[in-house]
Parts: sequence; structure tokens; C-alpha cells
Amino acid sequence: MSERLVTMLSTETIAARVKELGAQITRDYAGRSLVLVGVLKGSFIFAADLARQIDLPLRIDFLGVRSYGEGTESTGVVQIVNDLSKPIEGEDVILVEDIVDTGLTVAHLMDLFRTRRPASVKVCSLLHKPARARVSVNIDYLGFTIEDKFVVGYGLDFAEKYRNLPYVGVIERS
Repeated sequence: MSERLVTMLSTETIAARVKELGAQITRDYAGRSLVLVGVLKGSFIFAADLARQIDLPLRIDFLGVRSYGEGTESTGVVQIVNDLSKPIEGEDVILVEDIVDTGLTVAHLMDLFRTRRPASVKVCSLLHKPARARVSVNIDYLGFTIEDKFVVGYGLDFAEKYRNLPYVGVIERS
């Protein structure tokens, strides 16, 4: 069986949308400081690009989470493998995700964050796959809504491969 990658979202398309999201966040939080919390590992490229498009004082932190293991289906069990390095109490926080599909990870993280008493928490996701939703979550800043295909690139992986692609693609097998 052979496989090939087909581009779903080009590097240029992603860059343009990330710039728009950064400008919107800058407007929405004008005069305030912000904590961006990237969900590892998938969001690290998106979080870095987004941070450079936000013209505000901000702190960046990361939260390591695992729900996929080695496969293409979420296990539904969210494991925190790396916690935040500093408290978020009293802070305006944006949770930065690579993709929201089942919604289980984001719902779990929002519940967890609320116990830590931030001033506010919003969600920014590069991708949303509504066909896979098992719980409804609010995505305040959304890059793209995509169809139900397993995607890789721009931080997203399949068994730890393809994260370094500068675009989002679909693996097609024949």
C-alpha cells in the first residue's frame, strides 16, 4: 500500500488566517496582558505563529496532553503529561489548540482551568471538525472548519510523523 499527502490548507492560506486571528485577539484584549496556553504537542507551531501576530504583552505557557496514543481515534481519556509552569489565577487566558474534533479534550481543559480561577478563558483552535463532536464546546477564535478527514502537518501528526510540514494535508492511501 502506498500513501501520498494531499494539501488541504496551504502554507499561505494558514498564514493569512493566523494573521487575522492575531489581529482580532489584539483588538479584543486591547490594553490588557494575556497568557497563551498551547496544548502540546500539536499546537506548538500554531501557537508560535499566533503569538507573533498578537501585538500585546503576553506570556506563553504550554500544557502537555495526550488523548490519541499511537492511533487516529481519540481514546476519550485526557491525560495531562506536562502541567503549566506558572499559575493562571487572575489572568486572561487563551487556550490554543491545533484541532477540536470530539471536544472532549477542550471540555476537560476548560473545567480544569476554571478551578484555577483565571479572569477569563477563551479557546482558539486552528481547526474544527464538527462531524466528530461528542460534546459541544465554544471556540472563540477559529481558523478553519474542516471535513471529517484525518489531517497532518503544521504541528499535527500521525504516530509522531508529519508535524513539520508547513501546510495541513490529508494522507491518502492506495
